[in-house]
Amino acid sequence: MLFVSLVSAIAAIGGLLFGFDTAVVSGAIGFLSDRFDLSKFEEGWAVSSLIVGCVVGAGFSGMLSDRFGRKKVLIVAALLFIIGSIGSAIPDTFSFYVIARMVGGLGIGITSTLCPLYNAEIAPAKYRGRLVALNQLATVAGISLVYFVNSGIAGMGDDAWDVANAWRWMFGVGVVPGLLFMVLLFFVPESPRWLIKQGKSLEALNILLKIHGEEDARKEVLEIKESFKQENSSLKQIFSPGLRVALIVGVVLAVLQQVTGINAVLYYAPEIFQSMGTGTDSSLVQTIFIGVVNVLFTILAIWLIDKVGRKLLLLVGSGLMTICLAVIGLAFHTGHTTGPLVLVFILIYVAAFAVSLGPVVWVVLSEIFPNRIRGRATAIASMALWAADYAVSQSFPPLLDSAGPAPTFWIFGVMGVITFFFTLRVVPETKGKSLEEIETSWSK
Repeated sequence: MLFVSLVSAIAAIGGLLFGFDTAVVSGAIGFLSDRFDLSKFEEGWAVSSLIVGCVVGAGFSGMLSDRFGRKKVLIVAALLFIIGSIGSAIPDTFSFYVIARMVGGLGIGITSTLCPLYNAEIAPAKYRGRLVALNQLATVAGISLVYFVNSGIAGMGDDAWDVANAWRWMFGVGVVPGLLFMVLLFFVPESPRWLIKQGKSLEALNILLKIHGEEDARKEVLEIKESFKQENSSLKQIFSPGLRVALIVGVVLAVLQQVTGINAVLYYAPEIFQSMGTGTDSSLVQTIFIGVVNVLFTILAIWLIDKVGRKLLLLVGSGLMTICLAVIGLAFHTGHTTGPLVLVFILIYVAAFAVSLGPVVWVVLSEIFPNRIRGRATAIASMALWAADYAVSQSFPPLLDSAGPAPTFWIFGVMGVITFFFTLRVVPETKGKSLEEIETSWSK
């Protein structure tokens, strides 16, 4: 268990890059907007340009990792992240910034898809939920870390210094976790399921022996080999009668994770709090509260996910999120935003997401697809997730500006209702089952 925990923790650092790079813009967007005199549409583009790269990176991640292996492609992703961080810190034009963010987004799209997939393929069934959810803990830790970093950097100078330099340092700091991830990846093994797919059963067995006892390791090698014999290698298999449902569940859950509004809150938290009448410094401090809550409740999710299962967490979390979004919208509608009410319900909303849709969706996506096409099928669902993220982050500033906060949060609340009933009716429970057992259950 120690071996697989250490390996999973290293792989999960990709989640830290994911959280760091997607949330760093929350503290930089105001300064960046002043520096380049951005319109509301361009503000949205400043945030969502990263996500365009993520969509492309996620789309190619499955095909590349099926061909070259999970480990090698993750090393390339770390390098892309480092290049993107440097490029985002040095531009003299908005166009240069956008290109650099897209390059970084390629790396984030790859890591967001392959890190949970890698952990699922190496983890024992009994602990798979929590080990895959480590990726989400690393993601929210990255988000929380960014809030502290952004707040510290913004306090290093006056307003003029912030507009000229603070945002550059915010993006540039990302080089540090990027280098750490790339170096540590050289010390982790390749996915045993990918190795067996390549005909390298002995290498896979040596890895599995470190995870299981000898009897269980040899049994798992035989089960994995058998699963490959029963599958054809075409992606068309995912559209067969049983497995088609798996694709629907994966894609719809991925989209619902985003259209319930979490990244609008995380990316634009300082802007939301400023719209409530708080200053820049206060809004950044309140944003730190969001980061702390996000981390604490993700830890709670890791403890619960293999105990109570995936489905119950999704139901409870989406229900709470819907209630919070309704109350937040009502507060903006009636003008009662100056007290702690909105902050409290935003924190409850983030907590509900952190214990449910945040980690559970990535766990389910890493579990539900057949061995031979897991990389490509997970990439399809991940692309859908990032496309939904792009739509939300690009539309949020103009929607907030035109429709107002109340209707915007109510729209997200409607998506929460849809998430609840979709989970109730369609999403299966995968707790405690091996990946091969889950695959067989779809066929039945």
